[in-house]
Amino acid sequence: MFRRFRDAINAALDAAAAGEPGKMVSGMRDAVIQARTSIEAMRQGIGQTEQRLAHERQQLSDAERRGRLAQEIQDAETQGVAEQFAAKHRERVDVLERKLEAQRGELVLAEREFEEMKAKLIEIERQRPAADAARSVESAWRDLEAAGGSRPDTDLENQVLGSRLDRSAREARAEEQLRELKKKMGKG
Repeated sequence: MFRRFRDAINAALDAAAAGEPGKMVSGMRDAVIQARTSIEAMRQGIGQTEQRLAHERQQLSDAERRGRLAQEIQDAETQGVAEQFAAKHRERVDVLERKLEAQRGELVLAEREFEEMKAKLIEIERQRPAADAARSVESAWRDLEAAGGSRPDTDLENQVLGSRLDRSAREARAEEQLRELKKKMGKG
């Protein structure tokens, strides 16, 4: 099960490296959904094992009770059969207890991995609009430049012309202020 999660995450990261963020997010979303489904299946498996374990414990209890009853009435044959059944059920109980412990451990690992995957997906989706917007703006500028337009921050002619106009405007303001000052001082 964990291999499928890792494969899905690796496929999503490969898509991101190839410059396909949409595929990456989609792959991660699929992995999270698959993980959630697998966790639910694991929980159902644990429930089934718990039921089987309860049934085997009851069978063990019944076999031990029958053995005690057979011993009380001194029925050696029935007591021997009861002990055989009790041993069989005791062994099954032991195996099911170990299986249940392993299933619970696997569930804890799967839930932890699921939470990590979900957190990564949320973070990527939170960052995605800004990255998509930047790519969209860059693409629009490339299209404009391809059509013969120019980007304001990269058009040197416009920058030179703008700085000349700024300089002329500053000089005109300075001349005007100088005239006003001379007028006030009576030299104009």
